[in-house]
Amino acid sequence: MPDGAAKAHLFRPKLATVLFVEGYSRDALRRDALAALTVAIVALPLSMAIAVASGVSPERGLYTSIVGGFLVSALGGSRFQIGGPAGAFITVVAATGARFGLDGLLLAVLMSGVMLALMGALRLGGLIRHIPHAVTVGFTCGIAVTIFASQVRGLAGLRLAGAEPGLLLPKLAVLAQALPTISPATLGLGLGSAALIFAFKRWLPAWPGMLIAVVLASVLAAQLHLPAETIGSRFGGTPHGLPAPRLPPISLSLLLHLMPSALSFTLLGGVESLLSAKVADGMTGRRHRSNMELVAQGIANVGSALFGGICVTGTIARTATNVRAGARSPVAGMMHAGFLLLFMLVAAPLASYVPLTALAGVLLVVCWNMAEKTEFVRLLADWRAAAVLLTTFGLTVVRDLTTGIVAGCLLAALFFIVFKRGVPEEGA
Repeated sequence: MPDGAAKAHLFRPKLATVLFVEGYSRDALRRDALAALTVAIVALPLSMAIAVASGVSPERGLYTSIVGGFLVSALGGSRFQIGGPAGAFITVVAATGARFGLDGLLLAVLMSGVMLALMGALRLGGLIRHIPHAVTVGFTCGIAVTIFASQVRGLAGLRLAGAEPGLLLPKLAVLAQALPTISPATLGLGLGSAALIFAFKRWLPAWPGMLIAVVLASVLAAQLHLPAETIGSRFGGTPHGLPAPRLPPISLSLLLHLMPSALSFTLLGGVESLLSAKVADGMTGRRHRSNMELVAQGIANVGSALFGGICVTGTIARTATNVRAGARSPVAGMMHAGFLLLFMLVAAPLASYVPLTALAGVLLVVCWNMAEKTEFVRLLADWRAAAVLLTTFGLTVVRDLTTGIVAGCLLAALFFIVFKRGVPEEGA
């Protein structure tokens, strides 16, 4: 009977393999440092933008990237994974924070971390891989639409009479009523930031387009005295370092009420992180350890919550940037977290001048990139895949992410039972 020794390495972090099995050279350190700096420059404005869109202050996005990103790389089962806040979580994080407050949100993140670690320890990582491709494309596109709608207010400088609704259809109705309050200068600054990022991606892809766009928007807003709300005017600036770790208040009643949110974080975090690791595998020819990756993601979410951060997951865009920049090991991801901490220590006062419309412009680019437009159209060609795709997409948009994923998976399972074959997968 197998004693499990042959699979013991599957729960060994890739960092341990690199340092103690393969060996780590000075050249690898140099390449990792350059890749880390590149990714940190990308992650700096993106982390703040995702935090603001999630309904929390911008430094909490940085806490997430610094603490969570370090732990994901140090303990994970992927050689190139970069952890941090992700656009896919914006709607569920914002809804949880609005309902339960910051402490409730942090507790939900912590609960999710424990669940992810347990999933990995129980070797359930392989199950996440069986989520149908049509479901993944459906909820990803649905999230992109929802994030875009959530950025309209900040992008155009709209002034609402009351609170902005969370659900899409009521939100659109409220935004339409507020259209007369639009600020042309604010809208121009936000759209200009997005256009500049697209231009850099098209003609100068090696340049940090997001950071350059945010810096230029900040300079223009300050020099021309544009009426654009900034991080400083809304949040009062950002701290100069990490806070002391703190356990959020816990009660049995609160744990029960937060369970649906924690399950959503867990499901989305598991799917997103393993998809990101899979992308890195495809780019490098390597193979990640899915269960070790889930354990690391879980520990990273616990760590992020203790330091006041939000949900951590493997991020596809930053992971791909890490690979393209020449990273050789998980040390690159750890150093990326270190560079972010250095930026925070040195340049925190400058963040006060960043216009929120510029961060909304950053997220418009994120929405465009995360929506799998080509795959969406391809899947419509098969009626079963189209049914699963549109069900997941529609419910994610009009209800919530969990409802969309569960309904899509159930419909795909029903098709498999009735027709004895699954819906078409990626590239099929």
